[in-house]
Amino acid sequence: MSLIAVAALAAALQTTPAIHRYEALTLSPDGSRISTFETINSSPRPVVTIRDAEGAITGTSDPCNTCRYGDAAWSPDGKTLAVAATDGEAGTSSLYAIEGANIRLLATVKGTLDGVRWAPDGKSVAVLAVVNPHKLVGATQAGAKQVGEIGTAEVTDEQRIAVVSLAGGDLKLVSPGDTWVYEYDWTPDGQGFVATAAKGDGDNNWWTAKLENFTLAGAERVIAAPKMQMNYPRMSPDGKSVYVIGGLMSDFPVSGGDVFAVPFDGGEPVNLTPGYKGTFTSLVSTKGGLMASLITGGEVGVARVDPKGVTPLSHAEISMSAADARFAVDSTGKTMAAVEESFAEAPHIVRGPLSAPVAITHDNDAVKPQYIARSVTWTNEGFTVQGWLMGPKTEPGKTYPMVTIVHGGPSAAITAKFTTAGSAVDLVKAGYFVFQPNPRGSYGQGEAFVLSNRRDFGGGDLRDILAGIDAVEKIAPVDDKRLGIMGHSYGGLMTMWTVTHSQRFKAAVSGAGIANWSSYYGENGIDQWMIPFFGASFYDDPAIYDKLSPIRYIKDAHTPTFVYVGERDVECPAAQSLEFWHGLKAMGVPVSLVIYEGEGHGIRAPEHTHDITTRTVGWFDTYLK
Repeated sequence: MSLIAVAALAAALQTTPAIHRYEALTLSPDGSRISTFETINSSPRPVVTIRDAEGAITGTSDPCNTCRYGDAAWSPDGKTLAVAATDGEAGTSSLYAIEGANIRLLATVKGTLDGVRWAPDGKSVAVLAVVNPHKLVGATQAGAKQVGEIGTAEVTDEQRIAVVSLAGGDLKLVSPGDTWVYEYDWTPDGQGFVATAAKGDGDNNWWTAKLENFTLAGAERVIAAPKMQMNYPRMSPDGKSVYVIGGLMSDFPVSGGDVFAVPFDGGEPVNLTPGYKGTFTSLVSTKGGLMASLITGGEVGVARVDPKGVTPLSHAEISMSAADARFAVDSTGKTMAAVEESFAEAPHIVRGPLSAPVAITHDNDAVKPQYIARSVTWTNEGFTVQGWLMGPKTEPGKTYPMVTIVHGGPSAAITAKFTTAGSAVDLVKAGYFVFQPNPRGSYGQGEAFVLSNRRDFGGGDLRDILAGIDAVEKIAPVDDKRLGIMGHSYGGLMTMWTVTHSQRFKAAVSGAGIANWSSYYGENGIDQWMIPFFGASFYDDPAIYDKLSPIRYIKDAHTPTFVYVGERDVECPAAQSLEFWHGLKAMGVPVSLVIYEGEGHGIRAPEHTHDITTRTVGWFDTYLK
């Protein structure tokens, strides 16, 4: 267990300085320049920023001062940066080409643009376009209103690959109009694309997506259709293979699994990383070979992957991000760049060899965390499990309440990330320990670990969590009589399940949970995700859905619970939270329910997120202090 020492903790617990943020990092093909969208001097809206290899700013631009910037990519010759921008008020998106001080508008659409990719010859740019959408892209966004006669004239948004010449003009939509493209890559000959795509509603059908080839001429061909989720389709430089991350995944685009190679001409995927005790989370294909980011235990790193196996290049207790993947690499595969952060260090840009990149920005060096954090590892039922413990500076002889926060997914993982706001930090400042476990079903221990909670939600994963709390109590002054539990999405479900299956916790907070799998199946907008986890639809196997529903055990619930949800949640409809609130109320259990107007699965309005945090800390203070 590695302890992250925090110097000058008392000073850190005071007001934290504003943090410099770096978004959507890209690295030029020769590795000499880095682009990011940066928040300057606490401005609420980032600007496009160009830095040299040492981190010095060489230029900034703001081609659309009413927009937010989403994605960017360097041209093959490294001279031009293509940037996608969205004007939320106007409902339009634009693609710009930036060469130094010269900014050109390439295209504008009514809708959204994302996924910027240059053609291999540098003469055109491709994007993912949704024209005239009825809702914001993604299942976590607020759903469209369900009014009138449903199902008679259903209108489905489609995200399509579109291409525009470097000279500018109208976007040419390339992929079919009945197909949602999730991710894509150019073929090396510049004549088409490989993509993960599915017919119909983009929110619901990623779990049935196929690996496909679309040509500029409009042809469509299925390359492979394995019974697994796929992310990060990347072409080999010779055009013979497509690489993907494949596995059991619960949320797009939270990718994780093994690395597979698929013949471009078609055939079965070949697993290049079978049995590896880690989870691969993104891919970058270069002339120097295939690189991947991965999570192993509590560490994040980079590795080379080839038919001979995996060669780890770096690993540390960090989180890592970039625009196209979790990290960016030059065309030779020798130099990388990324935005890194940890519990101890605020975000900074690193650049250098894949095995040892170094920090080249220091805007946040003076920012210190408001907590002490450490990794905790324990074993349970033959599994190695890892999690994170955050806490205040302790006083000798004193014990503290602790809140366990269960992450969403379940196919996800908590990694070391600098935290300045939200329930976890506010709980620490209020005198709580906060435990964030990665139980079975999470990323970081290999695909067998991820698969181990299929048809067992709330079973082995809850036992892992309880065993983790036991491990924490051996190393930290936690009062077992003052334990709380909370979570959002899958974490909200696990909170509902826990309070109906354990009396160990004295207070709970459930965000966007699932009370009744049976009714949920007919209410949510993403029912395709359930098939890989339950093995069949509710209509074919209702018994397992009923067995795993917290509402079936509501008479065993005694824990005071605060419940919240977005009014127009597509993933976990508000009716589920209402059903659980009704059950607790009928049992005489103290309960509060808040439904946030206009919100989706991800609660986004600042006044609502602040209200959730305030209510959460207040709820735990009432019952744990």
